[in-house]
Amino acid sequence: MLTLEFGLDTFLPVTVDEAGLPIRGAQVIRNTVEEAVVADAVGIDSFNIGEHYRTEFMDSAGHVILAAIATRTERIRLGTSVTVLSTQDPVRLYTDFATLDAVSNGRAQLIVGRGSLTESFPLFGFDLANYEELFEEKLDLLVRLLRQQPVTWSGNFRSALTNQFVSPPIPEGHIPTWVGVGGSPQSVVRAARFGLPLMLAVIAGKPERFAPYVELYKRALQQHGQPELPVGLHSLGFVADTDDEALEIQWPYYKEQFDWAARERGWRPPTYAQFMAEVDHGSMYVGSPETVANRIAATMKTLSLSRFDLLYALGRIPHDQRIATIELYGREVIPRVRELLAAIPEAKNAPAAVRS
Repeated sequence: MLTLEFGLDTFLPVTVDEAGLPIRGAQVIRNTVEEAVVADAVGIDSFNIGEHYRTEFMDSAGHVILAAIATRTERIRLGTSVTVLSTQDPVRLYTDFATLDAVSNGRAQLIVGRGSLTESFPLFGFDLANYEELFEEKLDLLVRLLRQQPVTWSGNFRSALTNQFVSPPIPEGHIPTWVGVGGSPQSVVRAARFGLPLMLAVIAGKPERFAPYVELYKRALQQHGQPELPVGLHSLGFVADTDDEALEIQWPYYKEQFDWAARERGWRPPTYAQFMAEVDHGSMYVGSPETVANRIAATMKTLSLSRFDLLYALGRIPHDQRIATIELYGREVIPRVRELLAAIPEAKNAPAAVRS
């Protein structure tokens, strides 16, 4: 029977209080732990933290926050919505998440990617000219560490390893690791070549435009002699009791977030019409539980997805409203999506989630 996974993603945005004033970063981190506890209680499958080095996000040490969450939860999987592997040491990343896996009794997972924001490169002394080569080399080492030790390995960007064991050891198949892709065919093929599940990061536009990437991934798996592997999707959303309430709450924070991005990246500022186009047909899953469930189910069917991760409450939405959307997502949206997909025979063609 098909295994479907539904997760939550967060970048730990600096949210605002009831007066509209930003709260302290330390409180953002503590609030996020509480949000994860609620996610566990309402049956969400995973809670995943990003990696940024910016004043508006508090997710620069996600593994530490996840370890704190592990002590407060029982069953929810704990991972990353993206780890910028290009500027990480794969050995340190392995030890961090192998330790998290032990603390959480086998609940650690990873999504690794190159990162669409590149502030970590100068911060940690890496050259953006090596953007592609860094990721390829570090992914190779990480996969070796996860799959079989001791490891003998050499590369261009870190010291070689010879017959090296790295502790703590993990049971076979632990720390399932996905490759996050934002739109590069080469990255899709790389995920297949390494035999890793594919996570599509779709934050704008119609999700069905990524169908060719799913087909490319399936062909590449066959060409590289790999078994069928699952495909997941990361997108944005907010759930409230009614469509109108969800739109009223999310729009100002969406506009603020994308106004910042527009100034930084040279984009046009967002309009309400663009926002509504994303809500109606694009990559914003905003509305009542029934509305959001129907949109998620349709996307999962179209792309043959086994996993859907919602980056919930985009922007500086206050903590109490973030809690409310988590509760609705877990208690109402996810069960309804499962019900809708169970009624669609084609959905059973998607491969079940596996561990790396």
